[in-house]
Amino acid sequence: MSVETVLSNARIIVGDEIIAGSLVIRDGRIAEISAGASRAGEDLEGDYLIPGLIELHTDHLEQHYSPRPGVRWNTTAAIQAHDAQVATSGITTVFDCLRMGADEDGGFERGEMRSLADAIQAAQAEGRLRAEHLFHLRCEVSSDNVLEHFADFEHDPHVRLVSLMDHAPGQRQFQSMDQYILYYKEKRGLSDEAFAHFVARRQAASAKYAAVHRNELARICAERGITVASHDDATLDHVDEAIGHGVRLAEFPTSFDAAEASHKAGMSVLMGAPNIVRGKSHSGNIAARELAERGVLDVLSSDYVPLSLLHAPFVLADDIDAISLPRAIAMVTSTPARTVGLEDRGRIAPGLRADLVRVKRDNGVPVARATWREGRRVA
Repeated sequence: MSVETVLSNARIIVGDEIIAGSLVIRDGRIAEISAGASRAGEDLEGDYLIPGLIELHTDHLEQHYSPRPGVRWNTTAAIQAHDAQVATSGITTVFDCLRMGADEDGGFERGEMRSLADAIQAAQAEGRLRAEHLFHLRCEVSSDNVLEHFADFEHDPHVRLVSLMDHAPGQRQFQSMDQYILYYKEKRGLSDEAFAHFVARRQAASAKYAAVHRNELARICAERGITVASHDDATLDHVDEAIGHGVRLAEFPTSFDAAEASHKAGMSVLMGAPNIVRGKSHSGNIAARELAERGVLDVLSSDYVPLSLLHAPFVLADDIDAISLPRAIAMVTSTPARTVGLEDRGRIAPGLRADLVRVKRDNGVPVARATWREGRRVA
């Protein structure tokens, strides 16, 4: 028997338009969109109706799983807490970041991310979760054990995105030692001598492993059809390297030149939504708003604050004349979906999944008043 839901009196974002009208959900899919006079159904009181948000890069799960140094929370409880915050922020598809590669500075032991992934899949199968969860493996290519950690996911179809990262000093995000000193010396209270040894070890590991591991991971992803992301590209050489590895997503480029070159090469340029909300990068690199103003920003990620993914598009539409609200919303819906090959969601169109968010926003921070995933209200 067919199940139908009618949402009426909404401002519906369809492509690059905002349509005042109604939407029909039938059997988990968008069945009809009609403009003009509202039909009988749930009255959305003139609120926006937008596609469910698609989050490609969030470290938020780690905050629940490891809320303090050395503390590991119950995995199912951590996942449910993370998922609840994601769904009430309007996110219906989330790529949970799982760290591959550990070193003397920390990280997770081999098998730990696999256990967390298994718990996510079990929670999904048991109907505990509101959003759909897929995996983004964040691979620290300068780590000696990154390929071992990656091997734990060799046959996992939930892995849809892999990022290639090198956080060694003098590389990418940390080309300047100022920020590296803040991150790794002052915050950890290292002496000058201890910090010098730490830097030397990191640089030696990068020189030995980064290129080899980057090439091997890109090869494996090409064979398995997994989307590859670069991370913190700073130079045109970095972009050329990314092109050679078949990268489709350029995460957090640290310079305008790298962002522009990535965009022109057909990659989707991703920056943090918190960067938009705050107006600057927390690590002192280029502001996402500058990339948006210059037309080379394609995708936003909540990174470490889930609600920022809903908040940032409204900030962009308010502050930048050239960016309409539908265009800003595309940065968190249709463009990320297209980048990772999710063709069944990310837009409001007949036949697509009824992943939808009702948003009230008169001014300031928007509110997700309801979230539907595949036609079922989950928040």
